[in-house]
Amino acid sequence: MSLSDDARFVTLGMFIIDEFTYQDDEGKPLADKKGNSQIGGGGTYAAVGARIWLPPSQLGMVVDKGKDWPGHIEGQLNAYGEEMWLYRDQPDALTTRALNIYKGEYRGFEYLTPRIRITPRDLRGTRIEQPEILHFICSPTRASVIMSEVRGTSDWHPTTIYEPIPNRCVPEELPSLIKVLPSISILSPNAEEAQCLLSIPGTPTRGSVEQAAAKFLNYGIGEAGEGAVIIRSGALGAYVLTRAKGGRWIEAYWQDQKDVADVTGGGNSFLGGLGAGLIKCKGDVYEATYYASVSASFIIQQFGLPHMEVTENGTLWNGESPEKRLAELRRRHEGERH
Repeated sequence: MSLSDDARFVTLGMFIIDEFTYQDDEGKPLADKKGNSQIGGGGTYAAVGARIWLPPSQLGMVVDKGKDWPGHIEGQLNAYGEEMWLYRDQPDALTTRALNIYKGEYRGFEYLTPRIRITPRDLRGTRIEQPEILHFICSPTRASVIMSEVRGTSDWHPTTIYEPIPNRCVPEELPSLIKVLPSISILSPNAEEAQCLLSIPGTPTRGSVEQAAAKFLNYGIGEAGEGAVIIRSGALGAYVLTRAKGGRWIEAYWQDQKDVADVTGGGNSFLGGLGAGLIKCKGDVYEATYYASVSASFIIQQFGLPHMEVTENGTLWNGESPEKRLAELRRRHEGERH
């Protein structure tokens, strides 16, 4: 199948059914907090983050349906647009599930079933075969495998957004990361992950985040060093750095933490919004980060995925216009923009 004009943003991230457990600092279950199963997975959140700005026909994600697939979930996903999901039956496997463990301030994550990983080869012969922008979440070693498959297709040169998987953001992985960085367009760890990879101690500050971004940039991200580093830093905002235009902070949309209910999927949706923003802003990574911040704002203001409603005046998310939030965020940065 030839490249579809509609397949513009695709994530290789997985669909996961999330389970939750809440414990106190000593590991005892909290009687007043019980987590129900919900739709999850970094790929799912990235796809929805992009959906906030783009029609479903321009998006794509593989969703593996195991033999235990809950039928109601498909309806929930299709509410965002059936076209964006590439369902794939896995009759001999279980649907991927994971346990999110909240213990005091600590958050743990573990898979309950074997993972079914997705690579560019899985997109062949589909309408999402060669997207303009490709997002993936994995270890540096696996990122090298993904990029080798991308480079093996001579007529496909996507903008790549690489989100390092949290449990591989350790100093031992830095050499593998350095090897793959020249082939990556955009690297985006969060602040804690960035500092851990680089052995920078302490709680992240704007200064330490800027230091980390500069180190990654100096490792030669992107062809001819023309890539970008975006370090997602929670309430501090996001720091964007390129060699051509330098560094810039983009605020988090929510400045009051009382507006944040659950940060699960916030970073993934940020990068989905970033991909959509790159399309809408013709590749301007600084402008695209405004879209990213707004996408994350809709994800973290409730538990689970946001509510989408199509009205006569446009599509609303959690009852509000994304464009309204975008205008507000841009207003806060008047006089700073490149």
